[in-house]
Amino acid sequence: MEILCTHTFEAPIEACWKMFHDPASHEAKFIAMGHRDLKVISCEETETSLSIVIDRLVDVEVPGFAKRIIKPTNTLRSTDEWRSNEDGTYSGSFQLETKGVPIQITGSTALTQAPGKKAASSTMYEVRIELSVNVPLIGGKIANFSKGIVTDQLEMEFKLGDEWLASH
Repeated sequence: MEILCTHTFEAPIEACWKMFHDPASHEAKFIAMGHRDLKVISCEETETSLSIVIDRLVDVEVPGFAKRIIKPTNTLRSTDEWRSNEDGTYSGSFQLETKGVPIQITGSTALTQAPGKKAASSTMYEVRIELSVNVPLIGGKIANFSKGIVTDQLEMEFKLGDEWLASH
């Protein structure tokens, strides 16, 4: 299942890159989202890239049909890679692994200057997600349930990104 989400940050692309390039912004975002027991497993940073792996505990409300597959508290490992492109844009990829759950989430990200009159002070953020569930019979239901969680989490990430940019 493919999911596409976009958001416009009311900040120049350089400020958005600075946020996504800062390991502290990733940690602050997850904490603000209610994730707990964060552990930065690895973090490699250069002037033009960031690779960060974070483990954390995430709580979700699980519907009855999925309780045999998904626990209410899960260990999630996120691997995020960001890089500066040579054309003034930025892009990345990510992978989310929920330990012990047969759900695979991978995706790509892009930061580009927003179109229109406010282009210099606005940035378009695009997130493409590929979500797959390897469970017979109820896999489609679990995928739809997971899609709801993923889109809700992204909306929260967009809001927290707006707040980070306004305060930094």
